[in-house]
Amino acid sequence: MNTYLFVYDLMQFCGHSWIFTNMIIRFMSFGKDSLADTFYSIGLVMRLCQLLSVLEILHILIGIDKSHLFPRFLQITERVIVLFVVINSQEEVQGKYVVCVLFFLWNLLDVVRYTYNMLARMGIYYLPLTWLNFSLCIPLYPLSVLAKAFAICVSLPYFESFGTYSIELPLPFAFSIYFPYVLKMYLLVLFIGMCFIIQNLFSERKAHLGTGNIKKKRS
Repeated sequence: MNTYLFVYDLMQFCGHSWIFTNMIIRFMSFGKDSLADTFYSIGLVMRLCQLLSVLEILHILIGIDKSHLFPRFLQITERVIVLFVVINSQEEVQGKYVVCVLFFLWNLLDVVRYTYNMLARMGIYYLPLTWLNFSLCIPLYPLSVLAKAFAICVSLPYFESFGTYSIELPLPFAFSIYFPYVLKMYLLVLFIGMCFIIQNLFSERKAHLGTGNIKKKRS
């Protein structure tokens, strides 16, 4: 199982590193012009990586990963909903700058996290990397939530005009689901979940960067 988890982390590291490097090179080569077509150039790999991340929920459920289930479930479902439901379904949103910002934050966090995970599988702990893994997410995760919320707000006019995912059943049911209202309610869930996840991130940081744990890993 440890070998399997190492291979999984390696695959995710390679995918997110490719995306992150590609974004930086494209920005250095084309400047702001590269931002508008970020989704078209790296969207496929991004979707594959996020689909693969759903396995992490299974890893926790079957007990091969000792992470907390609920915070990880929230983080993964947030990305899946925003990427596949909001961005992927509306072509007009895909060219917005917020997509580039969101992808940059996601991949920066994931490159660090999967690097830490790979080394941890082998029993290798570098204090600077450990500190970065459990500290970087605390300021960047709220920024990613704000970017997700902004992407949802930007998408609302398109969901309203195109009626995507809105359902209206004929009589005798006379029942309808107006999807923009669903997204607006999800914004509330997103920020409530953020408070819970940030609390969990601080707890993880304290558990891994406590004085006793640092000495143990050094030894």
